[in-house]
Amino acid sequence: MKIGISLPVREMRDDLIAIRDFAQAADDLGLTHLRVPDQVFRRNSGHLHEPMMLLSYIAAVTSKIELVPSVIVLPARQTVLFAKQAAELDRLSGGRVRLGIGVGGSVEEYESMGTDFRQRGRRCSEQMALLKKLWCGESIEASTTYDAIAPEVFLDPLPVQQPIPMWVGGAGVPSEAVRKRIGALADGWFVLCDPSQFHEVRDSINAHAVEAGRAPEELGMEAGVAVVGPRENEWQERVSGWQNLGLTHLCLRTLGGGIGVADHIPTMRDAMSRMPD
Repeated sequence: MKIGISLPVREMRDDLIAIRDFAQAADDLGLTHLRVPDQVFRRNSGHLHEPMMLLSYIAAVTSKIELVPSVIVLPARQTVLFAKQAAELDRLSGGRVRLGIGVGGSVEEYESMGTDFRQRGRRCSEQMALLKKLWCGESIEASTTYDAIAPEVFLDPLPVQQPIPMWVGGAGVPSEAVRKRIGALADGWFVLCDPSQFHEVRDSINAHAVEAGRAPEELGMEAGVAVVGPRENEWQERVSGWQNLGLTHLCLRTLGGGIGVADHIPTMRDAMSRMPD
């Protein structure tokens, strides 16, 4: 199971030295990936950097760690522009991008970007198919249902990864439409349900994968575990539990536990030293 960590960007705010030091420490410790949340506009949601811009900064100061915006509210973004941005980040990082994809739940955010909240699920599925084509050098020859695309659109330069992997995140127990999207289009999914609900959700997603002619074992699965806060005394047990359920990835979290900016790196180091076998 690959072990990554969330960047505590809400706590670090504009302290770019702290952000750099945390990312480099995670890289040096051998953590496999670094996750950053997405927000363009959500009223009263607090200080949060745009993830693709922030990860381009982190790409320049790290060398190995995978860069994971999780999750990009994809239907609120223009498809071809985002394809270009993601391809560029993958180029700048040497092929270290794994994209978290979701549809979000903020009507205000969609309205602020001039996109249709009601069509977000169907548009997301269409966008994921278009992104794969664009990242593999295929030309998009006509407009689609939800995007007005000029004829013969193609990217140059292409990303290192063709295509860039996309993982889907949704509600704790994802809807049937989201499960179908994961099974048919995604490279993996973020597990937000309780362990007791995991088997039912996984089996449903796997059935959709088979229906789409895909091998379920190729889908990655990632959960998150907080190492600080109300449940910090049980985090090792939770890590072992998810590992026993067969997850491919896990994300540790030091954010939101009330610790100071200077405490995140020591907390991360301590957690890595006490990871269960």
